[in-house]
Amino acid sequence: MNGLARRLLVACALTAFIAGCTWPSERIVLLPAKDDRPTAVVVKRGEREIVLDRPYAATELTPADPWLYRSSEAEIGKTFGEALGAQPTRAASFTLYFIEGSDTLTEASKAVLEQVFADLKDRKVADVVVVGHTDAVGTDPFNDALARQRAESIRNALIQRGIAPTDIVAVGRGKRELLIPTADGVAEPRNRRVEVLVR
Repeated sequence: MNGLARRLLVACALTAFIAGCTWPSERIVLLPAKDDRPTAVVVKRGEREIVLDRPYAATELTPADPWLYRSSEAEIGKTFGEALGAQPTRAASFTLYFIEGSDTLTEASKAVLEQVFADLKDRKVADVVVVGHTDAVGTDPFNDALARQRAESIRNALIQRGIAPTDIVAVGRGKRELLIPTADGVAEPRNRRVEVLVR
C-alpha cells in the first residue's frame, strides 16, 4: 500500500470514527417551583461554575466547559415529558382547626377541607395520614380521645368523598405535640387541629 493510499485509509477511518462518536453530555434545567418561590442551583465542573437562578435556566455539561442557555416549557415537555409524567404528585399538607372541646371544624377550616378534597381528586393514587391534636386543656385521657375523634371525623369525611378506607391512616396525638407551646390548662385555638398529609 503506497503512502497516498495509507493516508486516505487513515483519513477515512478517522472520519468514520468521528461520525460514529457522540460526546456524552448531561443537561440540567431549573424547573419552576410549584408555588413560584425563587430557587437557584449552582452547577460546578472543574473551575467553571454556572448559576441557574430563573425558571428554565439550563446548562449542558459536555467534555468541554459547561455552557448556559435558556430552555423553555415546550422543550422540557418534548424532551422530558414522559419522565415528568411518570413522577408522583408532590406531597401536600393541610391544617384544619376545631372548636374547643369538639370535633366540629371552624368555618375557615371547612373551606380548607374542600381544598383537601380537590387535591385528592387530582391524584391517581391517594395515601393520606390524618393526625389529630388538642390544646393543653383537660386530662390526657380526655385529650387522647378527642384528638382521635377529630382525626376520625376527617377520615370519615374523606371516605364519604370516595377515598378508600385502606388509603387513610388516622391517629390522635392528644396534647403531646403542641403547635404553640403553652402551659398545661391553657386554651390555644391553633393547637386544636388536625394535620392532613397527602402523598
